[in-house]
Amino acid sequence: MKFAWIDLRTVPHDQRSAIVEAAVHAGIDGVLDDTPDVLATLPPTIRRVLIPADGVEPDANQVDLVVHPATDVATIDRLRDIGGAAFVNVVDEPTLRLACAAGTALPYTVVSFRDPTKIPLEIVIAAMDHSDGKLVCEVSSTEEAAIVLDVLEKGSDGILLAPRSASDVFELARLLRGQTPELELTTLIVDSIEHNGLGDRVCVDTCTHLRQDEGMLVGSYAHGFVLCVSETHPLPYMPTRPFRVNAGALHSYVLSTDNKTHYLSELTSGSTVLAVSANGQTRPVTVGRVKIESRPLLTIKATSEEGVPVSLTVQDDWHVRVLGPGAAVLNVTELRPGSKLLGYISTDKRHVGWPIGEFCIEK
Repeated sequence: MKFAWIDLRTVPHDQRSAIVEAAVHAGIDGVLDDTPDVLATLPPTIRRVLIPADGVEPDANQVDLVVHPATDVATIDRLRDIGGAAFVNVVDEPTLRLACAAGTALPYTVVSFRDPTKIPLEIVIAAMDHSDGKLVCEVSSTEEAAIVLDVLEKGSDGILLAPRSASDVFELARLLRGQTPELELTTLIVDSIEHNGLGDRVCVDTCTHLRQDEGMLVGSYAHGFVLCVSETHPLPYMPTRPFRVNAGALHSYVLSTDNKTHYLSELTSGSTVLAVSANGQTRPVTVGRVKIESRPLLTIKATSEEGVPVSLTVQDDWHVRVLGPGAAVLNVTELRPGSKLLGYISTDKRHVGWPIGEFCIEK
């Protein structure tokens, strides 16, 4: 579970109260300071972390964790014996080795990197791969935090940030909640297939290698989606496109993060959508390119087991595919009434993509 500590050491005194209040309200794991005065006033729901300033003697009743600056292996050995935590400022190869040693020996290691690249961080993460220790990486912004959380697909266990405002605290909390939820997919029964003539369809090319049981949830209605599969399955006359989903007509909704939808027409390079597998697992993926081209279209109309109508308009071509139960790959031109598809039913209506409880009919 990823976590964050708010660093108060450089926060102006007139902003500290608001930032601490935001940290408590947002459920941030800990607050770090170099004197125990503010830490002693925090509620028990938040971890009190101290990096002692010169001459400050930690009081066990005022703090939960003391992080000691470490500049040599002897300090790491001493902290290991007492189960302590270390702060390592990585500025060269010897201090990088020291950070790796601390990370594998101690329960918590806080690191600050002078190198603006993420290569030293990658090395420490790799060194700690089989360790139970937690790595906390100091960052300068929430933008950097988002990067650090994903380095080597593992990321730092924790983030240390000196916020510029309470907004930074809430943004950091949002990043930590970034794990996308598992969705409960349902079986859809095809009612009809209608050939519609020429229209504009959208291929969504992502920056991710999609799996064979993975695609995107797309639909004409905000309350129902069909799982359109990625082009990872062999096709005649052309190579596979493991990054692509031939998603549907440009008016269609596609499910994204935070239970939000986008029209396919509004996706651009850099947008985020959900990749969804046949068992309902999800992950955010970044759009690298969107291709909108005029093609013959067909409309699939189906009904869920709960009686909810679902509609999807896609390119009228054999190589366009959707998924059925058991991750069966189905060519859209071979669908017939009674065919079974995988889909997702949402009870939410939508306003500019956000779920809203309002009267709305789509048909």
